[in-house]
Amino acid sequence: MTAPDLTEETIFTWGAPPLKFGAGATDEIGFELSQYGVKRVLIITDAGISAIGVPQRIADNLRRYEIDSEIFDGVHVEPTDDSMNKATEYARVQGPWDGFVAVGGGSAIDTAKAINLLTSHPGELMDYINKPIGNAKVPPGQLKPLIAVPTTAGTGSESTAMCVLDILSMKVKTGISHWRLRPTLAVIDPLLTLTLPAGVTAASGMDIVCHAVESYTARYYTTFDRKKPEERVTYCGSNPVSDLWCEKAMGLIAQSFRTAVHEGDNLEARSNMMMAATFAGMGFGNSGVHIPHANAYPIAGMVKDYRPVGYPQDEPMVPHGESVSLTAPEAFRFSFSSAPERHLRAAELMDPRADKVNDQREQLPSVLVSLMRDIGIPNGIGGVGYTEADVPDLVPGTMKQQRLLATCPKTPTEDDIADILTKSVENW
Repeated sequence: MTAPDLTEETIFTWGAPPLKFGAGATDEIGFELSQYGVKRVLIITDAGISAIGVPQRIADNLRRYEIDSEIFDGVHVEPTDDSMNKATEYARVQGPWDGFVAVGGGSAIDTAKAINLLTSHPGELMDYINKPIGNAKVPPGQLKPLIAVPTTAGTGSESTAMCVLDILSMKVKTGISHWRLRPTLAVIDPLLTLTLPAGVTAASGMDIVCHAVESYTARYYTTFDRKKPEERVTYCGSNPVSDLWCEKAMGLIAQSFRTAVHEGDNLEARSNMMMAATFAGMGFGNSGVHIPHANAYPIAGMVKDYRPVGYPQDEPMVPHGESVSLTAPEAFRFSFSSAPERHLRAAELMDPRADKVNDQREQLPSVLVSLMRDIGIPNGIGGVGYTEADVPDLVPGTMKQQRLLATCPKTPTEDDIADILTKSVENW
């Protein structure tokens, strides 16, 4: 047997937390945490979720297993360095804690990951944030047990090893990425999503779509330069295991996404979308995402006065799932030539009944545009307040996301990104 070419990668990594999935799973969190010998737990959530009583229900359940808990409901929707620092400071002052429960969308789960990291080990947020924005310090040891309880079908944060936030001073989104951040257990209860407004369901669901399709079309792991073990990163490129989860997620999306938006009380559709979010997280959380997510960071970070339906109206924001989707059709036109069969397979999985178009490059964008129109996603970056004149200001924010752009099978230049953004002012 010949030795592998030492310049080409031969190894991929894959990881995910254990799962507990199903209607009513929330009521088993006390038992699960009791297995870790914890006595004092911080429940991390936002005011909206707190108001519907789920965190208190979990606190009551923990008490049955002689676990004391406090509820912190100050999570900021679309977290910032400021909101994460405030949450961490609260946890430090009120601590120590033996473990954490995160209840909410990606914002709550990501904030909990940061709290767990910064209360388990010394240091500041910027020490751990990805380069070139932060120092990308490696967490020096184990974190405390963290149970993630998603209340939206979207981010897949319950099964990933990264947390995402806005750096306010730089008007850019970035994150921390390391396998130690991955939750200890994901508890996924579809009953928690039945009351989500249609706008939130649509935006969150587009995050699943982009996770699955970007991961599936990502650069294949063997095409990267060979790495030493200490150089391995969480995003290793598309690989046979991640591909399976992404394909399954796309099939569930085809089956249930439109129904979940238009018939919010349909438990089967809600369950399928929760499963799709988790499966896509188990895919992209290892293989990686690329251009749509890289573009999403400045689109969200430089928001003007757009206020989305179904979200808190007290400040402008572009929900993460929306910001990711707005340039996706054009991004996949750009990446098509790098892996045509992958793009066509993704289109087929996402909408098996879609008419075949003459230009194969248009197949996946046409499927995405049809879906986005059906569920009420804004029409391109123009729909959230940007014009062609804003493109030069958006490009640098995208180019800072080198960790993501490296995962694209066709590496974009600044001019490529400017072209994608310009063509995404209107998608239809």
